[in-house]
Amino acid sequence: MSERRPTASAVKSLDAYRAIWFDAADTLITIQDSPKLFAAYLANHSLIVSTERIRHALDDAFLNLYYRRKPEQFAACTPASERSFWIAFYRYVLEILDLWPKLDEQVAHRMCDELYELYHSPEHYIVFDDVLPVLEKLREAGYRMAVVSNFAPALPRILSDKGIAEYVDPIVVSTLVGCEKPDPRIFLYTLEKTGMKPEEVLYVGDHEINDVWAPRQVGIDAVRIKRYAEQRGEGITSLHELFHLSNQ
Repeated sequence: MSERRPTASAVKSLDAYRAIWFDAADTLITIQDSPKLFAAYLANHSLIVSTERIRHALDDAFLNLYYRRKPEQFAACTPASERSFWIAFYRYVLEILDLWPKLDEQVAHRMCDELYELYHSPEHYIVFDDVLPVLEKLREAGYRMAVVSNFAPALPRILSDKGIAEYVDPIVVSTLVGCEKPDPRIFLYTLEKTGMKPEEVLYVGDHEINDVWAPRQVGIDAVRIKRYAEQRGEGITSLHELFHLSNQ
């Protein structure tokens, strides 16, 4: 699978599209202060670790287990496989923090399960400040909006809790449809479900492979959004910038 660098200039002006689709995590929503949440969980188990150490461990895990994950073949995605990935992710973090060897094996596995549930609870998510105003403006302008996301089955509940679900239809969740990005089939599925043509859709997400390379494989234009200072490469930094895209 070859990589392509996304650029905002690779898309047309917004009025060339009929539909805007979005990724979810780190595009529309995020966990508020994830290291602090992790540290509080550990503290409840009498394990005191600084948020800075946890921040570095989480960054390491995301870099090596998520952002560098480049499957050669697209495997089926299920709630069980998604859960297994994140259980392995939390074990990796506990190992980096040098906690895993010190824990009873049964306790350690239970903690990973509890962390999975913790990080999929709606109360820990926040909506980026630009999201609801932009979704409202897009709805007023007549755009059809959807979410296409690699996520646990809890995503519709989270988006409903945050006031996003009323703007988007459908909410396509990898674990519920059986395939996950970067498998382009998840975008083909959404095209079929919505009746849209690829050239009518603009997709917005934060991941260079999952959210830019993958939709382009089926003819959908895509733009990357960079929510964090450490993200490099081209793209937009606010959803408000969608209204200023131009043909180049």
